[in-house]
Amino acid sequence: MVLLVAIIVLALVFDYTNGFHDTANAIATSVSTRALSPRVAVMMAAGLNLVGALVSTSVAMTVGEGLVDTALVSMQVVLAALVGAVVWNFVTWYLGIPSSSSHALFGGLIGAMLASAGGGGVIWSGVVEKIVLPMVGSPLVGFVAAWALMTGLIWLVHKRQQAPVNRWFRRLQPISAGFMAFSHGANDAQKTMGIIALALFASGQIETFTIPLWVKIVCAVAMAAGTYSGGWRIIHTLGSRVIKLDPIHGFAAETAAATVIQAATHFGIPVSTTHTITAAIMGVGSTQRLSAVRWGVAGNIVSAWLLTLPAAGLVGAGVYLAVEAVGSLC
Repeated sequence: MVLLVAIIVLALVFDYTNGFHDTANAIATSVSTRALSPRVAVMMAAGLNLVGALVSTSVAMTVGEGLVDTALVSMQVVLAALVGAVVWNFVTWYLGIPSSSSHALFGGLIGAMLASAGGGGVIWSGVVEKIVLPMVGSPLVGFVAAWALMTGLIWLVHKRQQAPVNRWFRRLQPISAGFMAFSHGANDAQKTMGIIALALFASGQIETFTIPLWVKIVCAVAMAAGTYSGGWRIIHTLGSRVIKLDPIHGFAAETAAATVIQAATHFGIPVSTTHTITAAIMGVGSTQRLSAVRWGVAGNIVSAWLLTLPAAGLVGAGVYLAVEAVGSLC
């Protein structure tokens, strides 16, 4: 029971770090374009993350049942997975790199499971369908959707002066930022719900894999609290260093990314909100000219994406082996 409580607490810590790490996903563009003040943007994002986290459990079921063999999962595996994810989240937050909290969690889980049960404990078809393909597909779709939306908006306003266009889209941006925050909560908080439910199932506290109501509530609150804490280092990277944003660009990027995330949530696919919004910002920037995107910064971000899964996996595997070694000595 002590280990279960420790896992739940650590899962909520991860959810909290996910909130402050991914605050930038919802509000960076709105803050950058001055559509919202940082304080108002963070408060709005926290509230809508909370609401979004309570609307569905389809992603949670995928995380808990679709990636590893639940019959082989132990409490130590879940603990190691969470430690791997939390460590990578803090490292990338400190460095100001918008890596994926979701892939950190998946990497930690897969790494710990490989150390525990070998390749047979991992559902590789689920990893490919639910992690690898969405990891590649969601940024591509986000990029194309943002490019297409931005191209259409440019056609609509190309005969108008820039100042009134900026004022109009600055008023619309709180709506698109709210949509993005809601979508982030709907997809990301469910991943922690799935991990806690996996721990409850492994410990025998629940007989069938379901998501109890109290798990939904505590995960939603933890993510909202983390969101309120903010993630200003990453906001700076996404909001200004990838491209220079005007309100129309921010609106297009947020709307396109949130739509992609909502579609994924509907089908129970756990996608990275970080990957999707960053790709959408690049898609918007590419409508100006390719040189408008600061590809050096973008390249650093992509490198962090590619490193996240294996890095968190190594930490997760290492923690599992350490826990087992300590346990054998006791």
